[in-house]
Amino acid sequence: MEEIAEAAATGSGPSAEPSQQRIKRYRRNEDENDEDKSAGLFAAAAVDEDVDDGFEEYVPVKKRRAMEEAKLRQLRGGTARTDVLSGDDEGGDGSRPLSAAAQRARESLLVSTARARAAAPEKTEEEKVIAEEQDIMRNLMQKQALKAVQELAQGVTYTKSMQTGWKAPLGARRMSHRRQQQIRDTFHIAVDGHNVPPPLTSFKDMKLPPPILHHLETKGIKKPTPIQIQAMPAALSGRDIIGIAFTGSGKTLVFSVPMLMIALQEEMRLPLVQGEGPVGLIICPSRELASQTHEIIVNYTTVLAQGGFPELRTMLCIGGIDMRQQTDILKRGVHMVVATPGRLKDFLHKKRMNLDICRYLCLDEADRMVDLGFEEEMRDILSFFKYQRQTLMFSATMPQKIKSFAESALVDPIEVNVGRAGATNLDIIQEVEYVKEEDKLEYLLDCLQKTAPPVLIFAENKKDVDAIHEFLLLQGVDVVAVHGDKDQEERLAAISGFKGGQKDVLVATDVASKGLDFPGVQHVINYDMPDEIENYVHRIGRTGRSGKTGVATTFVNTRQCEESILLDLKHLLREAKQRVPQFLLALDDPMEEMEKLAAAAGNVKGCAYCGGLGHRIGDCPKLRGEAKEQSKTKKDYFGSNGFGGEM
Repeated sequence: MEEIAEAAATGSGPSAEPSQQRIKRYRRNEDENDEDKSAGLFAAAAVDEDVDDGFEEYVPVKKRRAMEEAKLRQLRGGTARTDVLSGDDEGGDGSRPLSAAAQRARESLLVSTARARAAAPEKTEEEKVIAEEQDIMRNLMQKQALKAVQELAQGVTYTKSMQTGWKAPLGARRMSHRRQQQIRDTFHIAVDGHNVPPPLTSFKDMKLPPPILHHLETKGIKKPTPIQIQAMPAALSGRDIIGIAFTGSGKTLVFSVPMLMIALQEEMRLPLVQGEGPVGLIICPSRELASQTHEIIVNYTTVLAQGGFPELRTMLCIGGIDMRQQTDILKRGVHMVVATPGRLKDFLHKKRMNLDICRYLCLDEADRMVDLGFEEEMRDILSFFKYQRQTLMFSATMPQKIKSFAESALVDPIEVNVGRAGATNLDIIQEVEYVKEEDKLEYLLDCLQKTAPPVLIFAENKKDVDAIHEFLLLQGVDVVAVHGDKDQEERLAAISGFKGGQKDVLVATDVASKGLDFPGVQHVINYDMPDEIENYVHRIGRTGRSGKTGVATTFVNTRQCEESILLDLKHLLREAKQRVPQFLLALDDPMEEMEKLAAAAGNVKGCAYCGGLGHRIGDCPKLRGEAKEQSKTKKDYFGSNGFGGEM
């Protein structure tokens, strides 16, 4: 055996040739002594002594955990365990010390996070609040864009605004940017956008038809209001707009007249035939507001027809009205439609109306149109548009959350802002009185003596409306009532009688608080404080319109109102320079200590979600209420309140 191994090693076997020498290897016998094994290991170590192959000594799990614990203590300011890190700086057991890169590679996520937090500068309380609010808003904004389903699916994006052919007068176009800004500053107009058309201070410069100019003069409207000075030129030029202005500032004229111009232009180019239309569409949140807007547009179309222009047909598309009357107008071809979302969806899905040639869309009271409960309806309606459209959104209250979401439906929009979104009209004298629940009806009679009729009374629920209506009838007051449970004919008759002067008092819920125009109302009474500060702004905005002065009286019972709503009311009164009652001044107001926070957050006053000035978004009552409603209306897909419940 030894001879064969020796011959193989030297290559001197009987059949071995120098060119074909092969070394044979054999497994070592198990009875070889340990000295030969250790000699072979030391020899291999001696060969690779100077070679750095990245070898790292194995560290036991127990020891690694102890080392990580020691590092955590060091990061937190404590002392390390000396028994763990001792050992002549060799890892604690005499082994080679680990490099810094190796130590970081072996760190757990817990140690890495602690190291990062220790290195980061500590935030102040104000910075923490701002970061938390930004995180809340980011989560609220994570929604699909307000676009048609087909546009979302195909990734359709429009980059250029609509072209209408309208241009401002040459003198206005040549006006310097400095002069344009001086005009905006004079009327307290804030504008945001690219290539904003110049502001025009007269209706004649807006190139409106002579019959409309004459009609405006007969109504006493001789000069445009601040929102009309900037928003009407932008709308006439085809730009998408977000318009924010206080109640009674003339927003209806801003979006109705440009729609008339587009419809008139289409009719003069190529008259509409049977079944075509509409060219323009206005969507309102309530039937009363839609009826009022339709009446205004019909007045303008009548004036144009009398002046020799083509006939423009307008349809009112709301619930509570026989659909056959509306269908007859559609058969002739309709130029403009004023609608509420429910009935409009019904017409579109039944294919009684289409939006194939519609190129103008306006959302009146847009904050309600894209708020909770309307988002999917609006996206459904937008899905019936075939091509690009000019989109306008107007409201007196437009919180940042709604405005950011609405911008997803607009193309290169222009934001025209007259005053803070959600601010009250400065022409309204606001009086807030503390009244016990049992004394409200008696005190209501005293408040009716403050001004001459007509007077508007708002209540939060339908039961209170009926109670007030019955009480005032027994007292001999000529009063009518409006709320959601009454049929449409009764609601329209009540509002018509109140506007016409046949009735002295109108009692209503918030269905009559948004957008309705009651020119003669000098006094608005809030029988109770609404749950949202936005509703308060809309309610009192029914008076003090078109430059007139009005009075708003609000009954407050601190036991029935949330403190956040009362704080919002307190800050709103201060902003409008109104008298703040003592019981509101006595409230503990955390916002007074956070004045710097608003400036640090980008000049965002109060809550970015609802616009209230007395709280931040973390304490928003509207956000809490919507979360509760969503949890109530959440569908149970698995039965018995969830998956795995009792069947």
